[in-house]
Formats: sequence, structure tokens, C-alpha cells
Amino acid sequence: IIDSHCHLEYEPISSNLKGVVDRAIKNNVKYLLSISTTDESFDKILKIVENYRNIYGTYGIHPHETKNYQSLTSDQIVKKINLNKKIIGIGETGLDFYYDHSDRLVQKKLFIEHIKAAQTINLPLVVHTRSAEVETYEILKSEKKNKDIKILIHCFTGSKSFAHKLIDIGCYISASGVVTFKKSLDLAETFSSLPNDRILVETDSPYL
Repeated sequence: IIDSHCHLEYEPISSNLKGVVDRAIKNNVKYLLSISTTDESFDKILKIVENYRNIYGTYGIHPHETKNYQSLTSDQIVKKINLNKKIIGIGETGLDFYYDHSDRLVQKKLFIEHIKAAQTINLPLVVHTRSAEVETYEILKSEKKNKDIKILIHCFTGSKSFAHKLIDIGCYISASGVVTFKKSLDLAETFSSLPNDRILVETDSPYL
């Protein structure tokens, strides 16, 4: 098992990281991917991946945080990625119109910069999308025409039609613990309708 999306640099995990990793290994979680949300979190991830052979990382700016990174470019993203060979993905990036912590136009601009970086160095893109199904799909579909990339939609909780539209353009989709909730019958049914070779799993820890 690979935890495809966690935040090991966040508390309460980071202060007990060895215990968390040992527990993961005992439960057959052999690799973990710690996902960047800000420059500060990325700096912590760099230290973690150097100290643990089974932990890898990404670089990206969460849509909530884009208001603080409005001038970020794809070239700058690529430079961050190149700091360590164990940084193997770009994100999390995307659109969150549920909370609107950052301006929607800024979110879109930064989302496209992350996509361009992924196209430049051919690394997978980790996408956060909430209450923005139409816009997320349109941007991914449009940008993939320029150059194809691998895309992972993390912690998917959207509609069945959205899931299948994403599958149709080549995306992978990740299930979190939300899919096991008693109230998540529609989401469970959605995942049961997806091809197994397009499904990943994640904890999104410490959140889910």
C-alpha cells in the first residue's frame, strides 16, 4: 500500500514522525508521499525525505494559499522540484471555490503555472478540487492538449459524472477515508464504477 497523499510535516504527526512511519510499515503501508502546500511546508518536506528512505515529496501551493504566491511561475516551481530527486510530483494545486480563501482568478492562474511546470519536467500533477468541477475539468482538458501529463485528483468527493469525465481525459483518482463513511453511499458507488487501475488511496493525514 502507498499513501499517495499525506502531510507528514504537519502536527500532530511531525513531532512523532518515527512512530507514525513505524506504524505505517507494520500495517503494510510501504511508501508515503508528503504533499506540499506552501514554501514553509516544502522546506520541512525536504528534511523529511532526506531522513526516511520510504518517504517522498511534492512541491506545490495549495489553492487556499495562492493569494500569497501570486507571482509564482512555472520556472520557479521547476527549480524547487530540482532540489531533491525524491520530490516526485507537483502540487497540491487546483481550485477550491467552496471556501474561496483566495481569489478565483488567482487560483486559476497558479493552477495553470503548476500544470506548465508538470509539462516541462514530466512529473505527475496532484490536484485539489472542491466546488469547482466545471472549471477544473475545462482547465485540465484544455492544458492537456498542449502536452499530456499524468494527473491525480486527490481526495475525490465529487459527482459520478465528473469522475468519469476525468477518467476519460486520462486522470487517476484517489480515495480517502471519506469513501468509507456511512453517508458516502453515492461516493462509494462512484468508486465501484471506476477502473481499478485508475484508483489510488490516501489518508490526507492528519485531516482524514
